This record gives sequence, structure tokens and C-alpha cells, in this order.
Amino acid sequence: MNATVKDAAPKDAKVNPLARMLANVGALLSGRGVNAVVGLAYIAVTTRSLGIEVFGFLILINAFAQALGEMAKFQSWQTVVQYGAKPLMDGDRRTFQQVMRLALVLDGIGAVAGVAIGVAGCLLFSHYMGWPDNLAPAAALYCLSVGVMTSATGVGLLRLFDRFRMLAAEQVVSSVVRLIGCAIAASMDAPIEMFLLAWAAGTVASFLYVAAIAVWSLLQRGLLNGFSLFGPLGDGLPGVWRFAWATNFSSTIEVGFTHVLTLAIGALVGPAQAAMWRVGRQVADGMAKPARLMLPALHPEFARLRAQKDDAAMLRLARQIALIGGGVAGVLLAVCLLAGPWLLTVIMGPEYASAAGIMSWQVAAAAISIMALPIEPMLVSMHAAGAALRVRIVVIAIYFAALVPLLQVFDLTGAGAALVLASTCMAIGMFITLRSRLAAEAAAEREDKSAAAREQTCAEPLNERKGDPQ
Repeated sequence: MNATVKDAAPKDAKVNPLARMLANVGALLSGRGVNAVVGLAYIAVTTRSLGIEVFGFLILINAFAQALGEMAKFQSWQTVVQYGAKPLMDGDRRTFQQVMRLALVLDGIGAVAGVAIGVAGCLLFSHYMGWPDNLAPAAALYCLSVGVMTSATGVGLLRLFDRFRMLAAEQVVSSVVRLIGCAIAASMDAPIEMFLLAWAAGTVASFLYVAAIAVWSLLQRGLLNGFSLFGPLGDGLPGVWRFAWATNFSSTIEVGFTHVLTLAIGALVGPAQAAMWRVGRQVADGMAKPARLMLPALHPEFARLRAQKDDAAMLRLARQIALIGGGVAGVLLAVCLLAGPWLLTVIMGPEYASAAGIMSWQVAAAAISIMALPIEPMLVSMHAAGAALRVRIVVIAIYFAALVPLLQVFDLTGAGAALVLASTCMAIGMFITLRSRLAAEAAAEREDKSAAAREQTCAEPLNERKGDPQ
């Protein structure tokens, strides 16, 4: 085995999974704490410069682009982590490069599809999306950034290599570039097109940063030696295409749901209400971000434990994370209920203080999701992403079916309360699915042991007869 390939394997395989995961979360927090401040700063500069209605147009254009990015993205980082963990641990460079090649192909497919649909949608159907027709060309140009939103291979590689400290700066790079661009636009009293350019520049800068660090990490480990974009993709990787499609659809529904919901609110009740919803969501997501940072650190740990066939350690880690998440969720909800209006007034301005009520519903929904955080990564590590997808489809379909009457009767409060109920149903559905999968695996293992015992019992008399003297 090539020495450089051996070096690619993790050297800390015996490290306690919880300790390693919390260390990685701490690394991400070091960057996300800065990003939370900078991210709110560029949002504040934008809102104060454009006003609530024009800011609502920007939010709708950004939501459309991000929704497309998430729908087109194959979540190739999950393919890298789930199928690349074992060959990396075994020093199998050929298989690892095959996984990486497949992930890059998935990224390319998503980029082409996302940009094509985004540009065409903005030019042909902008009047259905809540912003004026004169913004269609600017929106179409903004959708070119979808091409880099779909790329996730680099993120998967950095997570697999435990490069969380470097990965932590990804969002900081994006937010800093956006803040600089928005500050320049504000100083020039520029129109919305300049702010869209600043936001797109942040997205591109983030992609270039991650790609550069990923290539550098691969070179350090000798994993680019002999690599080619041409070669086998799914051969010898059982279930990889089904896994890729399932994780794509699941993430599309989960994250795309956020942006499609913003677009739906804008279309149903107007851009000002969409801006209120988006501001509340921005603050709620910022408050929940520290706990959600456990998620990207969880996937590699579950993949390693699954590769080592250590299900007991995986369940123990899941219980530990659920307890930690529950504690964090309670603190977040208390802060929101006690200081929500003050936070929005200080950060966004007094006209946004009325969004505190809807923000409380959004934080409550996020708190429930945090408590159920380990369940879906466990299902993914068991290659049961399809089962998780079915739960997500059912819950979100019911939510959207109820959204129009809820908005008509209860305005944004109805959408927020329904979001809490949807998060609860999602957690319960995922938990039931996980229990069913674990029970099925345990039954299969017992059956295998029984079959082996029967074979042993049948073989013993035969061995005794063979040993009898003639």
C-alpha cells in the first residue's frame, strides 16, 4: 500500500466520538459566532438602505435562487462522507477517487440544471413571483450564482478530513464579502441591483474558498495522484445512486421548503410580510445555529461508527446529542420569548419589532428540530435516506395544503403555529422510522446467528462420524 495513501486514513480513530464531534462543533462555532454578527450586519445595512418593500423584493429573488440551488443540489457531501469514509480509513485510494468523481459529476449536473431553470424562470415568470418585471434581468443574473450553490463535494471532503476549523470560515468569507459590498452600495445610495451583486459575490467567494482548501487537503494526502474525471462512477458502490437521489430529494424538501415558503408568503400576502417572515427566520436561525452546527459534525462520526459496525456507540452518541440539543433548545426559546422585540428593534430597526411574535413560533419549531437532531443522520448512516425522505414529503405536503387557509385566517401567526406542529410531526415520524429500522436490523442479526448455530449443530455429528475409527 502506498505510504501517502496510508497517511490519508484518520489517525484518531480511537478518539471518543462525542469528544471529537464537540471539538469539531467548537471549531465551527469559532467561525459561526463571527458570521452571526457579520451576517446580521449586512442584513441590517441592506434593510436600512432599501426600505422594507424593496428589501422584500431582494429577499424574494434570493429565496428563489437559493430554493433552486437546494433543489438542484445532490448533497454530494453526504455521498462523499457515507461512501468515502471506509476507503479513506482503509487507504483505498482508487475507490475514494471513484466516490469523489461521482460527487463532482453530481455537482456538475446540479449546476447546469439549476442555472438553466433559474435564468429561464426569472425572464419568463418573474411577474408570478412577487417582484416587478423591471427586476427580471437582475434576478436572472443573480441566478447565475446557483451554479456554485450546488457544489458540495468540497464541503464533504473537508468534513471527512476533520478540517472543521478551516470549514468554519466558509460562511464568514461569504458574509464579509457581502457586508463590504453592501456597505459600498449603501454609501453610493445604489439601487437594489448593486445589493444583489454584493450578495452574489459573497456566494462565489465562499465557493472558491472551500474549493481551494479541499484541493490543498487532497494534495497533502496524495489523493489526487492519478485522479481523472473520466472513469467508473457507481460501479462497486452498492446503492450509491439510490442514496444520492434520496439525499438530494430529502435536502431539497427540507432546505428548499424554507425558501419556497418565503416565496409562497410573498405571493399570498405581499413582499412586506415576506420580509417580516424572513427577518424573523434570520434571527431564529442565527440563535439556533450553535446547536445545528452539531449536524455537519455528526454525519462523519456516524459514518465512521457504521463502517466499524459499532451500533452501540452510535446509539450512545445519539442519546448524548439529544440531551445536549434539548438543553440548548430550551435556552434559545427562553431568550426569544423574553427579548425578541428588543433584539429585532436593535438589529433591524423599530419597524421590524412586530416580527417578534412570528419569530417566537419559528424559534419554537427550530427548538423541536434541535432535540430530534441525531435521528435523520442515523437513518442516513444506515442507508435509509429514502425512509427519511418519505416522512419529510408527507409532513411538508400537509403543511403546504394548510398554508393558504391559515394565512387567510390567522396571517403569519397561522403559518408559524403550523410550522411548530410540522416540526413535531417530523420528529415523531423520523423516530418511529428509526425504531422500525433498528428492530428490523436486530431481527436480521438474530436470524443470521440462529442460522449459523443450526449449521454448526448439523456439522458436529458429521465431524464426529468422520472422526470414528473404521
